[in-house]
Order: sequence, then structure tokens, then C-alpha cells
Amino acid sequence: MRCQHLKSMEKAIENGNVLEVRNLIKVALDKGCRPEVILQDGLLKSIDNVSEKFKNKQIFVPDLLLATRAGNAGISYLSSELPLKAQESFGRIIIGTIRGDLHDIGKNMVKIFFEIAGFEVIDLGTDVPVEGFIDAAKKYDPQIIGLSAALTTTMYGMKDVIRALEQDRIRDKHYVMVGGVPITSSFARGIGADIFDPDGTSAVIKAKGILKCANF
Repeated sequence: MRCQHLKSMEKAIENGNVLEVRNLIKVALDKGCRPEVILQDGLLKSIDNVSEKFKNKQIFVPDLLLATRAGNAGISYLSSELPLKAQESFGRIIIGTIRGDLHDIGKNMVKIFFEIAGFEVIDLGTDVPVEGFIDAAKKYDPQIIGLSAALTTTMYGMKDVIRALEQDRIRDKHYVMVGGVPITSSFARGIGADIFDPDGTSAVIKAKGILKCANF
């Protein structure tokens, strides 16, 4: 099979081997493997597996940071080969990782999914304070505000953002999407989030559905 060697991607990402990840992508492209297949079956599947290992405490924060660097490098390298920009934007989303959290691998995965789906994505980066989300919401007027967290110690900052949106009386202008390794559907409901799905592709489908129903 043309893309059989993508099985090596997970090990390279888990080891934080940036050069190997890029080389595997290059070889896959040279052998005729479609970019979207490399993204889905190589990079994203590998990143999901590494994230699951972190969730199950099979690997730890230093390992996840190395994997994050390698995964981000691979996504960046591949992004030039992907038809990310649609002629007309489906909608606008701002996305960022909650204050105190420097992890961005999940956020970057979701960003790619939404860009492929035709959304305009404004990436606020990591360690974003509550005020950063509020200011961006007022500046860019997005349909969706995406909040990401990889740590149980930072995930409750999502509730602070939602509360701040309510206090500024702009909560009803935006849908709030939450995600990350420790996030569950019950937690998302408990803090008043509108969109949650542990799978990035399904999150996009939910987002599109909720915007269509709202006639955005």
C-alpha cells in the first residue's frame, strides 16, 4: 500500500523526532499519498493516540511537549499541500488555549479541521487570559469561540471565560466550543458550553449544524 509507512508516524511523533516526521510526510507525498490521507491517517491518528496515552498516564507532560512540537512541525510542513482556504468562509471562529496552559497540539488539530471545512480561524495561541478571549470576541465578532485545555488545573478557566461573556452581555452572540484531553461532555454541559466532541471532525459537523439552524 502506498501509505503503509504512515504506521511509523506515531512513534516519530511520540519520540518528538521532528526531522523524522517531516521525512515521513515527504516520502508519503513522493509516493503519491494524498495530503488529506497523510493528515488523517498519519498525523492526526498518531496525535490522537499519543494524547490518549497522556490521558491514561502512560506518558507524562515532558513527553507530551515533545510530541506536541513534532506534531505541530508535521502539520505546518503538510499545510502547504492542503486545500485549507475555501473561496467563501463558512463562518468565523476564534480559538485559543486557556490561561496557564501552554499545550497547543489539540488546538492546532482543531484549527486544521475547521480551516479545511471552510471556516476563517483566528488563532489566539496559548496561555490566553480571559480578557484575551473577550477582547477578541468583540474585535472579530466570531460565531464560535473555541476554548482548549490539556490540564485539569486549567480546564476550569473555561468557565471563567463563559462567565465573563455573560457579564459583558455578549454571551448570546457567540457559541462556545470546548475541548482537550481532560474535557468530558458532562463538564462541557456543566459550564454552559454549546459544542463539545472528543473528535475534531465531529466537532466541525456539530458546529456547522448549529450555525445552519441559527441561520448564521
